[in-house]
Amino acid sequence: MIKAYLAALLDGIQYPAHRSIAKDQIEAAKAAGLVIVFGASDDLMEFEGATRDEFGSYDGGTALIDAQGLLPERENIEDDDELQEYFKRKPMARKIEALWCKEDGYSWTYSTDVPHANFDVLDGEDHYCRGIVFSLSDLGQKVTP
Repeated sequence: MIKAYLAALLDGIQYPAHRSIAKDQIEAAKAAGLVIVFGASDDLMEFEGATRDEFGSYDGGTALIDAQGLLPERENIEDDDELQEYFKRKPMARKIEALWCKEDGYSWTYSTDVPHANFDVLDGEDHYCRGIVFSLSDLGQKVTP
């Protein structure tokens, strides 16, 4: 499965997206190394597929991600080993910026230099979120411990 095809399948799903994405779509994304990103509520960036996680983004925010998945937020790391791992991964991590109410008609949109395809999440007939689908392979090599 390619990201554009999956984004086309997801286009027009209803909010909340985590309930609208079919389990077989998530499994297919996981098998293909694809990640689906969408907004939830007014404070979360959700990741499904090859990476399953969430990032707190009240009023927007920037998540860091690499081929291993989402990096923890720096201020939440207390363990020295986790901190070393964070600094090892950070130089190769890519940014995904969650934008809250920055584009007409959307609560959530995303900005990133990671190659991706877009899809719309609707709330009834209104636009709620412009989600993205990207491939972990576009993030580079996995970091080995």
